Amino acid sequence: MSVTQGTKITYVTLFADESIHPKYEAAIKKLSKNLGKHYEMQIDGKNVSSKDGEFAVRSPIDTSLVVGYFPVGTKKHARAAINAASRAFPAWSRTPWKERVRILRRTAQLMDERKFDIAAAITYEVGKNRTEALAEAWESMDAIKVFAKSMDDNHGYIKEMEEGGPGEHGTMVMKPYGVWPVISPFNFPFMLANGMSSGALITGNTVILKPTSAAALTGFMLYSVYRDAGVPAGAVNYVTGPGANYEKEFTKNPRVGGLAFTGSMDVGMRLYHEFQHSQPFIKPVVMELGSKNPAIITEKADMKKAVEGVVRAAYGYCGQKCSAASRVYVQRSVKKEFLALLKDRLKEVTVTDPRTKEAFMGPLINESAVRTFEDAVVSAKKKGRIFFGGKVLKKGTYGRGYYVEPTVVTDLPRGHKLFKQELFVPFLVVDEFKTLDEALDKANDTEYGLTAGIFSEDKAEVRRFLDEIQFGVVYANRKGGATTGAWPGAQTFVGWKASGATGKGVGGPNYLLTFLREQSQTIVS
Repeated sequence: MSVTQGTKITYVTLFADESIHPKYEAAIKKLSKNLGKHYEMQIDGKNVSSKDGEFAVRSPIDTSLVVGYFPVGTKKHARAAINAASRAFPAWSRTPWKERVRILRRTAQLMDERKFDIAAAITYEVGKNRTEALAEAWESMDAIKVFAKSMDDNHGYIKEMEEGGPGEHGTMVMKPYGVWPVISPFNFPFMLANGMSSGALITGNTVILKPTSAAALTGFMLYSVYRDAGVPAGAVNYVTGPGANYEKEFTKNPRVGGLAFTGSMDVGMRLYHEFQHSQPFIKPVVMELGSKNPAIITEKADMKKAVEGVVRAAYGYCGQKCSAASRVYVQRSVKKEFLALLKDRLKEVTVTDPRTKEAFMGPLINESAVRTFEDAVVSAKKKGRIFFGGKVLKKGTYGRGYYVEPTVVTDLPRGHKLFKQELFVPFLVVDEFKTLDEALDKANDTEYGLTAGIFSEDKAEVRRFLDEIQFGVVYANRKGGATTGAWPGAQTFVGWKASGATGKGVGGPNYLLTFLREQSQTIVS
């Protein structure tokens, strides 16, 4: 789980504060009475339906539960949203930066007031337990606060320059690009949509929010917060439906100024190439594209700390995080001890309905994820050994959703596809190493580069890891999450190699620069 310097949201502090539970449960009860409502898209501040009908968002907790019905948007709606955002851009971009910051800070305040309702929607739509759902809402607030502070610290990214010649007065001004489609995934449906959208909005760009169809309600709630906080009609828009219905218009329409996407590498790379090849000139792309994250455990590790960190990182939200630990390399001399402790710890992991207080793992997001899990188990059995788990849970209440066991696989040969492929399920492969050289070589042997961790009480080993690991977000001895838990203002979240497109991390001082371009202004007196 994550830690914030200020709100201090962790598993420990959330569960220690008993007041969260009745408030969360009240929000769950309230939402349960409002399931199955019909929603409309929001373009230029107007309700918009679709002649192509609606789609149902069903809860992965229990597929008989329909969270809501949403319009099947089309290319026509994509174009209408782009036109609306384009019309709104001149006024929003020229709004004084301090006023934009004020509106976004008001957005964070409203998120705080609505956090339990937001968390309830996250739980129902994507199956996240209460702790992680509430932490996601808090993280969204903190991200906006970090963005607002960056704007303040950089004076709206306006800087007086040196005199270039007699009477010359130079100013560097960072300016927005224009219209940004924001395409967000299911696993952090509020925070990731918020991070990209708020970054674009606070810098003066306009936004078309296109949430994943699995979490359309959460996307609607985010849109509503922006509008209620004072973001003008057209400056933020909300569309729903299959991504394929929007892709060509988002990538080819010349009125689009930049593209923001979080999701799989395959889809992200396709969007990137389509966008750059279709636009009249090069335009910015902000992308985070997943990973295959390693944790290294040396013989000098605190083994209990390592096991806890791995369990939280590999099985928090069922491994459905781009930062989830999916590979562990443990030194041969302590492998047996590590595996024994890992098995004992996994026996304590509760897989159940995430609406309940005791839930650690809830359901996978959909049937496709279950098939991915099953295929990985079959593949592992052919060349390796299922050390723990490996089953789809189907009895009783499990049968109404998408529940699986936390799984550990050992004895796979190096180079096996399960060391390479991002699965997005609670599936961990464990390998051994003799030397730290070997561990680093294995850890870096991937096209991805998002998060990585090490457990060692030897400062030299930790320093070596930090110097040589080829990942953007790295942790040493993190019991709260071996590879997970970046928090705005505390850790930047940035992908290297195939895991990202900008080299600038969300929640850090450079992120807003991805939504801005520089203009040098000189006035001669």
